[in-house]
Amino acid sequence: MAKSQGELYERFLALHLQPGGFIMPNAWDGLSALLLKDAGFQALGTSSAALAFTLGRLDGRHAVSLDEHLAHAALLNTVSDLPINGDFEDGYGSTPDDVAATVEAAIAAGLAGLGIEDTSGNPDKPLRDFDDAVARVAAAAKVAKGRIVLTGRTDNFLQGNPDLADTIKRLTAFAEAGADVLYAPYPGNMSDVAMIVKAVAPKPVNVLVGTMEGAVPVADLQKAGVQRVSMGGALYLRVMADLKIAAKQLADGDTANASEGLAFREAAMLIKSIA
Repeated sequence: MAKSQGELYERFLALHLQPGGFIMPNAWDGLSALLLKDAGFQALGTSSAALAFTLGRLDGRHAVSLDEHLAHAALLNTVSDLPINGDFEDGYGSTPDDVAATVEAAIAAGLAGLGIEDTSGNPDKPLRDFDDAVARVAAAAKVAKGRIVLTGRTDNFLQGNPDLADTIKRLTAFAEAGADVLYAPYPGNMSDVAMIVKAVAPKPVNVLVGTMEGAVPVADLQKAGVQRVSMGGALYLRVMADLKIAAKQLADGDTANASEGLAFREAAMLIKSIA
């Protein structure tokens, strides 16, 4: 029996509070969601980057619409019946009221969580001003409270601004505005991670795997107090790397190696399990 949005929200929230936290991989289509569920993961995220790439578009440029992302997230929800966290870029709107409406739409679509970034979609000025960013998270939090897990995210590091003090300033402001989880992709090192965790405690922190030099083991992140570990577009790009190899093999006439992969029967059985 499919779970209600409220049930999925409660499950997702509880994962953030359990000792040691949890890993939240990011799926990009129905089969990837089912494979991740089959591996035992208890919640999934969308990836705005992976979704954009599947559509032949760039991430972070308002190239994917709210309706497209909602439909994508709802698909992952339907096939997996797991809590789904939407990677919703800047909240899909020019004003805080627009962001609040996005949160309502995410709840209506059955999502258990969503993230709101301080990005702008403008490559010439990719980060929003501090006050604007905080106002957008505050508007989202007002709607989200007790209904959907809200992640407040700053992309300082991702956008080439390795200012830890400003990153912490933004994250603590998002926490004070009502965000349930805090997130800053691409921290420079584990010392940065530890400082972020300490600054926003007791609220949980999400860390993206592979964003520091070398992929830090999950155990090390958990030891530092990280409660949620996500993958962003990493799994999708891992699959695309395998496709690149297979494409070269096929171009060289090596059909045997190029066609190695998941058995059709296994994929079909996973799909059949939800039909």
